[in-house]
This record gives sequence, C-alpha cells and structure tokens, in this order.
Amino acid sequence: MEQSNKAFSDALIKSLRGERGHLPIKNALLDIDVALAGKRREELPYSIYQLVKHMAYWQDFLLLSAQGDKPELPKDVKESWPEETCPESEEEWQQLIQYFLQGIEQACTIAQTGQLSKPLENWPSETPGGVLRNIASHNSYHLGEIVLIRRLFGAWPPPTGGYPI
Repeated sequence: MEQSNKAFSDALIKSLRGERGHLPIKNALLDIDVALAGKRREELPYSIYQLVKHMAYWQDFLLLSAQGDKPELPKDVKESWPEETCPESEEEWQQLIQYFLQGIEQACTIAQTGQLSKPLENWPSETPGGVLRNIASHNSYHLGEIVLIRRLFGAWPPPTGGYPI
C-alpha cells in the first residue's frame, strides 16, 4: 500500500472506531443496559436502542456496498428505523451492540486490505474509501445523539470517561 493510501486507511480506521474527535464508540455503548437503551422522553424522537438499530442497518447496507454488492435501497427511510423502542431483553441488546461493533471491525478490515480508491462497479460515483468514510460520519453523527440522550438521563460519562483517550 502506498504511503498516501496507508495514511488514508489509518485515518479511516480511527474515524470508524471513534478515535478522532470523540471517545471510542464502544466506550459510549458497552455500559448501557436494556433499561437505558429503551428509555424515552416525549421530546426525543427515538431511544438509544432505535439509534443503534438504525446505525447497524445503514452500516450493513454500506458494508455490502463497499464490498461490491448492490443492496436494495429501502422504499422509505422509515424502514431503517425500528418501530419498537426497546429490546425485548438484555441479551438481545448485548447481541445488537456486539453485532454493531463487529461491523465496525469489518469496516476497519476493508480499510486495511481493500483498494480504497477504486470506483465501485455497482456504484461508479463512489469508492470503498468513500463508503467507509460515510459509515464513520453516520455513526459519529448518531453517537453524538446517544451521548446527549445519556446526558439527559444522567447516565454520562461512562465508566471509561467521557472524553477521547
């Protein structure tokens, strides 16, 4: 991998994991229990659970795209948001967090091993690097909402601290 591609790859990986400008994503999620995940307030459009499900939905979609597949776009963006506000159990919630974090690591593997600047056959205006950057920015955007929701419910900072390490 040439030097500029390695630098881009390294920056992508840090952004995907949340090591650029905010705390690592896993640190903001791992201590959330099922009760907090499903908590709602009238003025909030969604719960933490709904946010993580939405993030996982688009992360899956974009990972498939980055690998050359052509997943079908939802007919309406509402399809990417779950109707249920909370998981059925602690086990379901923990599985969702692990699934989401594994998707981040899958994206990091693509960033390390893929041809990041080669146009995608099924999406010629985009590259794997661009798609991974989209994952990082989408996750970062919603992570900010998760942090704000945690603050509103007095569940901030996490045990790891609330600032980048």
